[in-house]
Amino acid sequence: MTSETSEPRYIRLQIELIAEIVDEKALAEAALEQVRNDPFLEDEERAEAVAAIEIDPAGSIAHFVDPVAMLSGIPGVELAEATWESQPVDFDPENEDWELYDSEGDDEPQQD
Repeated sequence: MTSETSEPRYIRLQIELIAEIVDEKALAEAALEQVRNDPFLEDEERAEAVAAIEIDPAGSIAHFVDPVAMLSGIPGVELAEATWESQPVDFDPENEDWELYDSEGDDEPQQD
């Protein structure tokens, strides 16, 4: 719609995923290997990552999220900032009443 502008435009891209962990051991092992081989992690960060992986599978999944890769290859777009988190959620795929967001538009997932 618009051509090039002198001011940068920023777009918030919000994605909500629910992942089913079908092999917790395989996930943890892969995450630990990735953390051990990450050349950008400082020793303290590496120790925190290992502890998070050992406590909860949600900590493992976060090590495979790569916002840079999500936007790479899209012409005219550069990643300005990224944050993400992973957390367990009470989800029942058989429950048709489960909603990702409540009807008031809050950013927090809801379950009726």
